[in-house]
Amino acid sequence: MGLRRSDTLGEFLRSRRARIQPADVGLGEYGGMRRVPGLRREELAMLAGVSVDHYIRLEQGRNVHFSEAVLDAVARVLKLNETERQHLYNLARPAGGEEAGGDCCAEGADAVAERQTVRPGLQRLLDAVGDVPAYVIGRRLDVLAWNDAAAAVFTDFGSLPVAERNWARMVFLDEGMRDLYDDWGSKAADIVAFLRMEAGAHPNDPAGCGLVGELVRRSPEFAELWAAHDVREKTHGTKALHHPLVGPLSLSYETLRLPDDPDQALVTYTAEAGSPSADSLRLLLAASERGPAVRG
Repeated sequence: MGLRRSDTLGEFLRSRRARIQPADVGLGEYGGMRRVPGLRREELAMLAGVSVDHYIRLEQGRNVHFSEAVLDAVARVLKLNETERQHLYNLARPAGGEEAGGDCCAEGADAVAERQTVRPGLQRLLDAVGDVPAYVIGRRLDVLAWNDAAAAVFTDFGSLPVAERNWARMVFLDEGMRDLYDDWGSKAADIVAFLRMEAGAHPNDPAGCGLVGELVRRSPEFAELWAAHDVREKTHGTKALHHPLVGPLSLSYETLRLPDDPDQALVTYTAEAGSPSADSLRLLLAASERGPAVRG
């Protein structure tokens, strides 16, 4: 895609400024007609207690070291949540000596990445919790490992080419996923927000940049969500599914990041005991034992 980190930082800050109305932060409407929604840069700088020039350099992504105090003040005015605040830090103060204005996946970069691997013990854990759909995701939402229950609920991951075992590709490019999720739009927004957050943490990942570029080209819905600059961590919640074999399923998920490898996470799905979803999940898993996994 050839995006520069400086562009991404500026776009993120402008998108957050647009959410804040002057009245929300105690400012009156002054200075005539506003050409853009939200706070002006001058207003944000005043509220954050920094010079206008210093804030402009931040929004332009110039190679300047911005202190925690400045970033915290900007985050406070913009009412950033913890995930957004971390995203701002990732963009403004990149780790590993990368420059804030450096290339984010420069054009022509090799998009082939080394495939992450899962420890044998973790695969044994997946297999041991056979009645709990579970899988391990890695960078860019690649599905690295799974158990039979997860294959029965979602899709037969093993039948997919390795490059296609990726939640972003499946959600946006597989029509079956649109039918599986009752609220496909919510799932799609979660996927993009997670990828956006990861892109800020790993800006020079050519495979990640290649994935985003492909999805922007192939999916107008992805392109629209990507342009919103929303960021979100994958944690826990409930997903409503409509499985082609057993119908409605309401499953709660938990995401557990590996302590020694935060780029990998174990995701599990459970149904409330005694619920219709628990009965349907039990029937689905029994059916999957008698035959091949069925695409969800």
